[in-house]
Amino acid sequence: MQLKILENRGFSLIELMVSVALFSTVMLVSIGSLLALADANRKAQALQSVMNNLNTAIDGMVRSLRMGSVYHCGSGGVLTTPLSCENSGAIIFFEEFDGDLNNAADQWAYQYDSITKRLYKSEDSGGTWFALTAPEIQMDEVKFFVVGADNTDQIQPKVVVVLRGTAGGTSAKTRTTFSVQSTAVQRAIDI
Repeated sequence: MQLKILENRGFSLIELMVSVALFSTVMLVSIGSLLALADANRKAQALQSVMNNLNTAIDGMVRSLRMGSVYHCGSGGVLTTPLSCENSGAIIFFEEFDGDLNNAADQWAYQYDSITKRLYKSEDSGGTWFALTAPEIQMDEVKFFVVGADNTDQIQPKVVVVLRGTAGGTSAKTRTTFSVQSTAVQRAIDI
């Protein structure tokens, strides 16, 4: 009769410990990557929301300027008198589409406030201002250029708006700089 020697089959304690350690390391790296991706996605969505606010504000402003008339760049003088500013200004008044040309109290206006670093709008000749841009958008510079405001100069009125600033969170990683230039040519023929 022959004796069979039983072989031990399975894993030793050392092999089991090595495999659990490797599995734990792979899972730790995978979870870290997943959390970093989720954080990056959250930051991208927040920045997208801020940039959508900026786009909406600029689109509305340019549409209003295009439909308006009697552009008055700067706060001096009679607001119902057209005034060009080829060297830029921080405020612009104009008669909105359905406005009364003889009423100086119904002028619309856009203004840059260098203290709050925001863009503001008024629909009552500067009596009441409300912010167009979100607090997460810091406007570093806003300039309005107006040419052809006077209807005797044979130039179709045109407003160029230049905006520079940063958008996003307080961290340098999440902040994005922007520079936008937009042109609005008066729709009504004025030449």
